[in-house]
Amino acid sequence: MTDRLDDVLAYIDAHMDKSLDRLFRLVEIESISTDPAYAGRCIEAAEWLASALEGIGFDAAVRPTPGHPMVVGHSGGGSGPRVLFYGHYDVQPVDPLDLWNAAPFEPKIVTAADGTKQIVGRGTSDDKGQLMTFLEAFRAWKAVTGELPIPVSVLLEGEEESGGKNLAPFMEANRDELAADLAFICDTGMWDKSTPAMTTMLRGLVGDEIIITAASRDLHSGIYGGAARNPIHVLVDILAGLRDETGRVTLPGFYDGVGEVSPAVRDQWQRMGFDPDAFLGEVGLSVPAGEIDRSVLEKVWARPTCEVNGISGGYTGNGFKTVIPSQAFAKVSFRLVDRQDPDAIRKSFRDYVRSKLPADCKVEFVPHGGSPGVRLPTDSPAVVKTQAALTAEWGKPCVLVGSGGSIPVAGDFSRILGLDALMVGFSHDDDRIHSPNEKYDVASYHGGIRSWARILAALSEGRVS
Repeated sequence: MTDRLDDVLAYIDAHMDKSLDRLFRLVEIESISTDPAYAGRCIEAAEWLASALEGIGFDAAVRPTPGHPMVVGHSGGGSGPRVLFYGHYDVQPVDPLDLWNAAPFEPKIVTAADGTKQIVGRGTSDDKGQLMTFLEAFRAWKAVTGELPIPVSVLLEGEEESGGKNLAPFMEANRDELAADLAFICDTGMWDKSTPAMTTMLRGLVGDEIIITAASRDLHSGIYGGAARNPIHVLVDILAGLRDETGRVTLPGFYDGVGEVSPAVRDQWQRMGFDPDAFLGEVGLSVPAGEIDRSVLEKVWARPTCEVNGISGGYTGNGFKTVIPSQAFAKVSFRLVDRQDPDAIRKSFRDYVRSKLPADCKVEFVPHGGSPGVRLPTDSPAVVKTQAALTAEWGKPCVLVGSGGSIPVAGDFSRILGLDALMVGFSHDDDRIHSPNEKYDVASYHGGIRSWARILAALSEGRVS
């Protein structure tokens, strides 16, 4: 069937106006998941997507959850692997509304100062425009050949922007139906506006809140100072010991499961034109922190971290109050990579804190989530084929990148369904996602549809794992 790829690409080019019309219709639906007032609009978006899938020959349905519904669809195809595509139809709130140049749910195409055509509206980039790229690629293959090159399943959720708490239970309950050989997540971006990228590593996350208590009440420092234990002193000593002078985290076993970036990927990163001085300079910094023997890209994509995200205790209001506080608080997070175990990291951290706790002090912990990192083998057939397809479409080598943040669904695919999740998207850093005047370049939308058409063809040729 791959001999029909050129015909499919020509069909996509010839029908871009209709593809844009369909995206506009989806963007017009105010599917704000975090606001209960828009629950009905979330259902409407799910029903619209299920209908769109049915219209191109999928067996599709809206599936209820305790929150907003899922959309699940299945289509047969050639004899290749079954691929599961994931996206989300919910969007962020639009506040502050007065900063929008036009109504956020009345999408339109505008021309930027540099001549770029942009689709402006809430959800155009995150994630309605992105998920519509693969739906439109399916449509093109079906229109030209009557079927897809490979069997495909689709899972679209409506709570990604509000915590996604019902996704993992839904996947657990429907494990057999969602079985596939490979998953794709279309919620990431390109390296730059002309260079495609595939995200092959994500950092996981462990968060813990520490509450250290000393005296039974706040104390007058003139009366008790020098004799009473100050929990702020205890806390800052504990936090200071979490990293050594080279920037490495000191917790026992912290680096268990942390692998190295391959020489080939490291060389690619060095050729990508990343400017660490500009990266830090943009936020008013100049000297990289963290592990002194690692590049900035390694630090933010491929290395684990320990950060203090908040600290408080005692009197913090206006003026001055000479108090020895009863309690001190800190919020600490760890970004994880590779095969680091979130439970083991949390236990090591808590054991360390308890080991540093002096007499007359006690500690409480409040957990704030835990998820493992994700790293795909860059030489797997699926990665190699997808990378080649993206390179062919954009005319520049597709780069393999990491993400310093976390995409929990990628871990869920691995943990629940046993699937590697390839992360391919076409957004840009200036798309203003979650902000007023969100946009998606027309070239991103068009090129994304063509890219998925190529990827489907490439995956139909041989194994993917």
